[in-house]
This record gives sequence, C-alpha cells and structure tokens, in this order.
Amino acid sequence: MDTLIIKIMLKIHLLIICLLLAMPAISGEHPGQDAFVRRAVQDQGLDQDLVTGLLANARYQQSIIDAITRPAEAKPWYEYRPIFLTRERIDLGVEFWRDNKDLIRQASLRSEVDESIIVAIIGVETKYGRITGSYRVLDALATLGFYYPKRAEFFANELLEFIRLGQEENLPHREVKGSYAGAMGLGQFIPSSYRAYAVDFDQDGQRDLWRSAADAIGSVANYFNAHHWKMGQPVAMPAVVSGNPGQFDDMKPKPASTVGEIERMGLKLESCIDPGTPASVQVFEQKNAKDYWLTFHNFYVITRYNRSPLYAMAVLQLSEEIKARMEPE
Repeated sequence: MDTLIIKIMLKIHLLIICLLLAMPAISGEHPGQDAFVRRAVQDQGLDQDLVTGLLANARYQQSIIDAITRPAEAKPWYEYRPIFLTRERIDLGVEFWRDNKDLIRQASLRSEVDESIIVAIIGVETKYGRITGSYRVLDALATLGFYYPKRAEFFANELLEFIRLGQEENLPHREVKGSYAGAMGLGQFIPSSYRAYAVDFDQDGQRDLWRSAADAIGSVANYFNAHHWKMGQPVAMPAVVSGNPGQFDDMKPKPASTVGEIERMGLKLESCIDPGTPASVQVFEQKNAKDYWLTFHNFYVITRYNRSPLYAMAVLQLSEEIKARMEPE
C-alpha cells in the first residue's frame, strides 16, 4: 500500500510540473521578451528599465485570448445588429447629442464629418462612455503581443505605442484600462490611433479620451477626416439582386467598381445615383435570406475604424435612428 501511495504521489508531482511548464508566464518572462526589449530600446529609444519593469508587471489573461477568438463581428448580421440597434442606445445617443450639441457641431464643421456619424461611433464603441473596458491595457497588449501568434506582431507594436503614449500623455501605464484589445476611452482608440489622431479639443493641455467629451468627440471627427470622409455623401443604400447573387459575396468594402458596372451585374437600386460613382456590394445575412447593399466610399471609411462591414452597417443604421429622433432645429 505504501509503495502504491508513493507511485501515485510521484505521478501527481510530475503532472503538476508538466502543468506549470505548460502555463504561460504570468509576469516578467514572456516568450520573445528579450527581442522586444532590444527593439524598444534600440529602435524606439525607450528606457530599458521602464520597459522591463512594465513587462514584469504585465499579466497574462486567458479571458483576453478567449474574447479575441470569439468577437461579436463573427456573428451573422441578424445576431450582430440587435447588440447595437437598441432603444436604450438610441435614446442615449439622442441625449449625448443634445448634451454636447455645440461641441459636436464644432467638430463636424472643423473636420467636415457628419455629426450623426460622430455620435454613432461613440455609441457603438462604448455606449457613450458606459462601457470603456475593464482590462488593464498593459495586460491586454502583453497577452496578445506575446501569446497570440496570429496577430502577435500587431499587438507587440501596439504595446510599444502604449509605452510611448504613456510617457507623452503622462498616463499611468499600470492603471490604464480599456478593451480586451487595448482600445481606450469613449471612442476606443488603440495606442497607435491615440498617438496619431487624438486631439486636445477642449485645449486644456491634455488629450483625455476618458473624461473629456470634447476630446473624444474631436478625436473621432479627426480620425474620420484623416481617412477622407466625404461630408454629406451617401454611405450605403439597399438593393435587389436579379441573376446570380453569389457574385457579390466576396466583394471588399473598398469600392472597386462603379454603380453602372454593378447594375449591369444584376443589382437593382431603390433610388437613382450617378452610374460613374465608385461602389461595392456588401451582403448581410438574415435568418432566412440575405440583404444586399450598395456601399460607397464613406462606408469604406467607417471600416478604417473597425474592418468589419457588420460594424460599419451598425454605425450607419444607429446614426440614422438617432438623427431621426433629434428634434428639428
């Protein structure tokens, strides 16, 4: 009996060792850390002690890996749309627009971006500041940069950007919170976008996308301006397919055809538009059918904020619902 107990204990001990070896590092010893530190110091000019100290404090979070492998954008349209097109979110959008009417108008005029789109982006991203993320950005970017091979390079770059951003904006690296992908503030800017497009719209000396509605509004508007939004131009319009619908399934959001060419492929529009206008076709899955939409340059611009056509359509439809609820001037 004693021999059996010893064998069992040895097996348990070996099993524990194997499990510990298989577990990702929870701090300090991240895979590829040495190369990351060299790059940060030699290429980016960052302080080595700062970088190694932050990496030692960064915690692997399995829930972050779980979240990025099942994003909402993987859902079909008929399940994705109800997440964002709710009565509550529309009401909050109307309230946000009214509360910040002058700021939104100023940002719109300065950036030449439609007011309703600015409002809708903040609504889809964070429900007007109510859902800005509960993960430490440091943990999110380290987890994805070191333990998510599929996009490790991208998130490692964002981790570098975050370290630099913290220095530039005097942000506490170890305390800043955001989404599982490291996006921050009311408009959910990843660090590289924060550094490139955030603006100090209230002119208080800091680009604060959490507490300053002005900075968040101005930054979203600036992002769309930088990506060449065309104010007052159409985003998308519904269409009907006659002929072979499958030919439209794999079109990219960036317009690569003209309206006339697409019409000759068998797409019938519900309203007239110049046949020379650059356009694409996006397909949205309903439970028992598919919706076909003719999409334009501005639709593609929305996908520069989030690459999913589902996201772009949710932003468009939320913007239309909120705009319709606003009282006339």
